[in-house]
Amino acid sequence: MKISASIYSDKKRPLKEVILDLVAHQVDLLHVDCNDDVSVFEDIKQIRTWCDLPIDLHIITPYPSKYIDYLHDNPVEYVTFQYEDLKEKIELPSTITGKKGLAVITPTDVSVFKEYENFDFILVMATIPGQSGGVFDTFNFSKIRQFKKMYPAKSIHVDGGVNGEVSFILRNMGVSSSVSGSYLFNGPSIGHALMNLTKRNLESHFVLRDFMIPIEESPVIHEKDLSFQKVLESIERGKLGFTLVVRENNAYIGLVSNADVRKALLHSIHDLSNLDVHQMINTSSIGILETATVNEMLQLIKKYEFPITYLPVLNEANNAVGIVTFVNLIRGEI
Repeated sequence: MKISASIYSDKKRPLKEVILDLVAHQVDLLHVDCNDDVSVFEDIKQIRTWCDLPIDLHIITPYPSKYIDYLHDNPVEYVTFQYEDLKEKIELPSTITGKKGLAVITPTDVSVFKEYENFDFILVMATIPGQSGGVFDTFNFSKIRQFKKMYPAKSIHVDGGVNGEVSFILRNMGVSSSVSGSYLFNGPSIGHALMNLTKRNLESHFVLRDFMIPIEESPVIHEKDLSFQKVLESIERGKLGFTLVVRENNAYIGLVSNADVRKALLHSIHDLSNLDVHQMINTSSIGILETATVNEMLQLIKKYEFPITYLPVLNEANNAVGIVTFVNLIRGEI
């Protein structure tokens, strides 16, 4: 996941000093906030003389059309417009280069992106816009999942409340870029903050139920419906390589993975009529409580020598309430 440094969050130093410090620490992007103030393009011109880092421009304005000439004269790698402030539709000519995004605040449903499906990404504002040092609103985890399901080929950027722990969760969810401002500049150093945004030893404030894929969105099959075909269909629909198996009230029995299916097929390869779908269920699969912290989850994973790519999430009554999956971690680093 790329880190986009919010350059105006450092109020203590001249802009050039801030930029050169960020360059020295090899941040990925420079995030430039434009609150309907075209003078930021003078800063962009200056930045271009100091470094060649990509610029991530976030414009809040009722009238995007007034910025077209500025964007022509000062091309940026990423340009985002804030949805809630618009009084006209964003109409950008093809001559405007760079990736284009739509920013939405927490209460705004991601379905508004439908009007801008030609854009490249969505920017989820996870705190109150303009509130430096705000706390990440956990409701945005579900918005990220929803958008990823609706637009799997689009990128997701996040701005607001991103500390080390949130950064890990976002990487795990496949977010491609996160904006960091006060967290980046208020620590002992930029380097220290960047290390916290990418390390694995985390101070935990979130529990799994805050960001897991809930049971209603998970691949799951009820024991009474078990058949080889339904198991395969559930795995295929989930696109995660497994399905949970439950009884009434989602009482957890186990899971069936692609590997379990292969083993069962190999065992009965000479007589598939003897294939028993119940024998495919891994009833000793590793699970984790919904109240576990991110640190506890990582410690559990480290205990096992084999790679773990997903975990069933259970409540105290051993009912399945969701899953966590790690398939996006590598993708989120690209």
